[in-house]
Amino acid sequence: MDAIDVIRAKRDGGTLAPDQIDWAVDAYTRGAIAEEQMAALAMAILLNGMSRAEVARWTDAMIRSGERMDWSSLDRPTTDKHSTGGVGDKITLPLAPVVAACGAAVPQLSGRGLGHTGGTLDKLESIPGWRASLSNAEMLDVLRSAGAVVCAAGGGLAPADRKLYALRDVTGTVESIPLIASSIMSKKIAEGTGALVLDVKVGSGAFMKTVENARELAETMVAIGADHGVRTTALLTAMDRPLGAAVGNAVEVAESVEVLAGGGPSDVVELTLTLAREMLDAAGLTAKDPADALKDGSAMDVWRRMITAQGGDPDAPLPSARETHTVTAPSSGVLTGLDAYGVGVAAWRLGAGRARKEDPVSAAAGIICHARPGDTVTAGAPLLTLHADDASRIPRALESLDGAFEIDGTSSLHPLIIDRVS
Repeated sequence: MDAIDVIRAKRDGGTLAPDQIDWAVDAYTRGAIAEEQMAALAMAILLNGMSRAEVARWTDAMIRSGERMDWSSLDRPTTDKHSTGGVGDKITLPLAPVVAACGAAVPQLSGRGLGHTGGTLDKLESIPGWRASLSNAEMLDVLRSAGAVVCAAGGGLAPADRKLYALRDVTGTVESIPLIASSIMSKKIAEGTGALVLDVKVGSGAFMKTVENARELAETMVAIGADHGVRTTALLTAMDRPLGAAVGNAVEVAESVEVLAGGGPSDVVELTLTLAREMLDAAGLTAKDPADALKDGSAMDVWRRMITAQGGDPDAPLPSARETHTVTAPSSGVLTGLDAYGVGVAAWRLGAGRARKEDPVSAAAGIICHARPGDTVTAGAPLLTLHADDASRIPRALESLDGAFEIDGTSSLHPLIIDRVS
């Protein structure tokens, strides 16, 4: 097999044969295909797309590049959720305990934030003692004792994707829907879950800005799941405003605990319960309603067991910022817009996110939104409070909030749950 022949086939709009795909993914993982050649192939895929059969085979080749986890020794079905990322998206934190409290096992491999989107592992690491890196045996132990585990993916899981993802990031090929879909699904299928629910975000704070593109991505991923025997559904959900009131790390953990205690912002509760019902239905578990798991304290019990099993102290005080700055409403009226992207960039600049994967993050940095779109606000009243460890970060964060909120404008927000793909 020759790399040039594979590149030319896709460059000219052809369909790659299964053996071409298998060879290309394996050879690139082994270092037998040069970086510039795989970059050319990725660009050809971005420009010419892939058929369903090609995407399924590409995903399968990436799965086979590493290990595939096995949870068959558990006495309960497994189900998982993946979000394409957004601002204030802390849903995994209350969701995993809720679903586990209803009888499922939730093996949740999560990631870190990059740019304006937050990372689940960064949020959880604000809990003193909590650790993200677990061996497969440790994951199994936590699943048996707590019912849910949230941790980092090991190096043996889909190594082809890890290498290709880094290449796409520096070659302008991130936006390819077949490559996005296969990247997400290769890791989730290799994770070994029996059922999967996808939360595909739509809006300014999401990777997918339009409903049409989000639906295409969702349909592609659902098809991959079906082709690999994993029952998969997807929800398209709004990310044109932040999710919940807290954006950051420790502040999002605190808000998640509020939800588990039976409170919290209504949109976080609604999305948590909607996704939980989807996950439980996909796993064939319908005996207990997720809302009851919040009311009776069983979800909180799972949270405490899960955090403790991973070395964390669920009772320890969370980090708090040394500096705060409050943004007030410039006029009275109805808050009709609060741009997720602007708020996300502000939180990032305060220290809650990172520009490069190796950058540190501040556990205490973030933003509290005192008003949500649809609320009536009064001139001079608090609108946002910025939290930072370093006061010098605040001016640049404020720059990103210029034009990020609108009072008495024309609202065109998406409903929280936009569509369902199955």
